[in-house]
Formats: sequence, structure tokens, C-alpha cells
Amino acid sequence: MMALNRYRLKALSAKNNAQAKRVEKLLNKIDYLIGGILLGNNFVNILAASIATLLSLKLFGEGSVIVASLVLTLVILVFAENTPKTFAAKNPEKIALPASWILEILIKIFKPLIYLISIISKFILKLLGLKNVSKDILNSEELRMAVKDSKSQMSKNYQSMLLNIIDLEKVKVEDIMIPHHELVSADANDDEELFEQFKRIQHNRLLLFEGSENNIIGTIHMRDILNIYAKEEINLSKIKECIREPYFIPEGTSLSQQLEHFKKQKRRLGIVVDEYGEVKGMVVLDDILEEIVGQFTSSQGETIEEIQIQSDGSYLVDPRVSIREINTELNVKLPFDSAKTLNGLILEQLQSFPQHNLSLKIDSLIIEIIQVSKQGIKLVKITKIN
Repeated sequence: MMALNRYRLKALSAKNNAQAKRVEKLLNKIDYLIGGILLGNNFVNILAASIATLLSLKLFGEGSVIVASLVLTLVILVFAENTPKTFAAKNPEKIALPASWILEILIKIFKPLIYLISIISKFILKLLGLKNVSKDILNSEELRMAVKDSKSQMSKNYQSMLLNIIDLEKVKVEDIMIPHHELVSADANDDEELFEQFKRIQHNRLLLFEGSENNIIGTIHMRDILNIYAKEEINLSKIKECIREPYFIPEGTSLSQQLEHFKKQKRRLGIVVDEYGEVKGMVVLDDILEEIVGQFTSSQGETIEEIQIQSDGSYLVDPRVSIREINTELNVKLPFDSAKTLNGLILEQLQSFPQHNLSLKIDSLIIEIIQVSKQGIKLVKITKIN
């Protein structure tokens, strides 16, 4: 009964399996179940000991009682305890499901006695400071282990997606956002800049601001611009009519929460802002989905633009790239609890602004600083240590 897989039991019960439902009912009153099993078990063991003592006295005299006790102990341990219980523990469904109706009948017959045993046990446990505990609920780490243990039951891709879904609660929007300096935007009041962006933009949405890039007033979809062009009504007033109200996301929001928010708000992108309202970056729905299913916009083996593999096996990396992207591309485990970019991680490790040709070791990587500027590190070379 105790070795049964509770989730397998729930699945059988959901399919209206009568035996599974009976076992579930018994396990819901675990004190009654244990009381009923131990009542029968101890009664039989004590009765067997009494019979063995009487037989040994009658047949062999008083000196045989100890020998009879030793023989009976061995018999009970082998044939009534170790062997059957080991077999049952390894075949829980095979034993527990058909045996449940016998246990149910015995518990009903001896219910008054079992009830009394249960009350006394609860009273003693209460005196010892032990209270009823809630039913077992899997936390995220236990659920992760359950998924890993079930690898023989599912494909590697499905297992990976399930693990990624579990991890969505740990990953924050700033971990996957497009940083502010990489955002493509234009001043909504500057005709020339707007039209220039329409000509060269490679995305289907454009961010619009007024005065400052931190003052985002909305987004405009390129499909709407194409419709205006088709009607030959292209002008600033028509463009402003197509501006869609911006959607802001507080820094620190988990991906699981944001995925739910996108669904409720019917949105596909949001602007990440800090507690002061300053724009930190942008998160799009596709990026969250890629956290679950993996990258689906690049062919297998293709590295992202900021990470370029060299002939000697090393990598030239733009230090503004996120640590999560480096971990994914290079299959490493750099920490990203505080610093989110490689640049931030290097500065965190050195505690000072570095010079070029400086090298440092972080985890299993040798990081060599190739180029620096007044603003920061421009290019690094990464070599993996085997």
C-alpha cells in the first residue's frame, strides 16, 4: 500500500478503476489502514507464538521454549515478513489492488477497535508535539526529479520541454529581454526618422517615443504601415492613428507569470521597466516560447550573431550578450543571479575596469579581453577548458 505510486493510482482512479478507488479511499484514512493491518498482523504473530509455546511445552518440556521461539522467529521473518513484503514492495499494484477489498472488510468488522487504537495513538502523538501533516505535494525540485526519472516513458524533447516549463518560475523577464541599447525605435514626431526606419526595419513592430527613448508612447505594426502605403495615404497623422498603447512589465516578473499576463492581456510584447519607470528592455512572447521548446528561428548548429566560433575552437563574443545565451550556446553553467550579461559578470569578478589582453578564468572558461573602449569592454575571446 505504501509503495504504490500515488499519481499512477490517481490516473487509474480517474479511469473508474474500482480497485484503485478503493485503495485511494483506504489511503485517505491512513491511520485506520495502518491500524487494521497491524491489528491483524500482531494478532496472528502473537497467536502463533502462543501456540508454539504450548506445543513445545507439551511435546518437549520447558527447556524447548527458547528453541521454539527462535525457530518461530526465523519462520515469521522469512515467510511472513521479509519475503512477502519485499515481493509486495516490488509489485505494489499487483498485490495492493486485489487485496484492498479484504482490508476494507477487515477494517469495517473491527472498526470500533481500530477507532479506539487510532484515538489513543493520536493522543500520544499530540503529547509528543506531532500534529497531522498535509498530504504530500511535489515541489518544483521533486517534480523536476520525477520528470527526469520518467525519461524511459517519454522522448528527450518532451522531457526537455517539461523541465523548461518547471524552470519558468525561476527565470525573470530581464534574463531573456532584448536590452534597451538593442531596441529599434524612432521619434514619433520626426517624419524623416520614421520613414527611414520604415525602409530598413527588419522587425514587424517598431517602438515609438517622444522626446526621450525612455518615454515610450507605443508600438506600430508594419502591417498597418503597409496598409497606409497601399492606400497612398502615408502621412504623420495617419501613422499616429496606428500607434498601439504600450504594455509595461515590472522588472523581476517571472516568465511563468508573464506568460499568463500575455495570455490575459492578448499581448505579444511588453516593455520591461525598473522601479523608477526607466526602460530596461523588451520581452516578446516568442522569447518565452523559445525558453520552453528551444530556439526555433535558427538552424541546428548555427550560433547567434554575438557569438562566433573560431577555427581553433575558441569563441569571439560581444560581451553585451546575456549569460543565459552563452550558457545555451556553449553548454556551460555561468552564474547569472546578479550579473545578466558577460560584461557585467567580468566587472563583477574583477571589481575594476579591465585593460585589453587581460585574461581570467570563470567556471570552465578562460576569458581573454581583446578590445576595450571608454564605455566598456567591446570584444572578448572565450576558450573552453576540457
